[in-house]
Amino acid sequence: MRPAHLSFRDLLQLDGRALHEIIDRGHPLDPAAIAGHQYQGVDLSLPPLVNKLLWKTFRKCFLADPDTGVVRGWNVRMEQHGVDGPAIPMKTRDGQPRTFAHYELRSAAGLRFPRGWRGGHYLDYGVPGNPFGENLGYTPLVAVNEGEMDLLLGWEVFKLGSVFLPLPDYWLLRREGPLEHIAPRRA
Repeated sequence: MRPAHLSFRDLLQLDGRALHEIIDRGHPLDPAAIAGHQYQGVDLSLPPLVNKLLWKTFRKCFLADPDTGVVRGWNVRMEQHGVDGPAIPMKTRDGQPRTFAHYELRSAAGLRFPRGWRGGHYLDYGVPGNPFGENLGYTPLVAVNEGEMDLLLGWEVFKLGSVFLPLPDYWLLRREGPLEHIAPRRA
């Protein structure tokens, strides 16, 4: 039996089946509580070779957009120093953090997701400006512990038209603190 309160270290040890159980019983997000914060992201399920080619750690940022009122966000490519190493964003030529895969936090109420998932929120990557591939994400996101927004769990699902492609890929978000950089909305 799993403890009622799960820690960051607990989740690093779980397999895909156990992670999906957490997604299924996960708690709804409080959008106001995550807006204005950045999270360290850790991939939990890609093979080590893929982690070497892409990344093991990344950053996810959430902002309540003052123009639209929508909680939007973006990912930041990070130098790879391990889960407990320094969090150093990769930079563009003009010195800005290298962002990718922008998204909007949306309610999942009334939507049908693969494997019967019925949660509170998902990340919609189908926002204008995302290139093909980045725009396919339709990703369930839950709070791991009830009422706490410091530890979130995501499940990678792609949406191609009306067809869902659930992947055996899960990632963990650990709150780092307030936003250090605000990426402009993609056009």
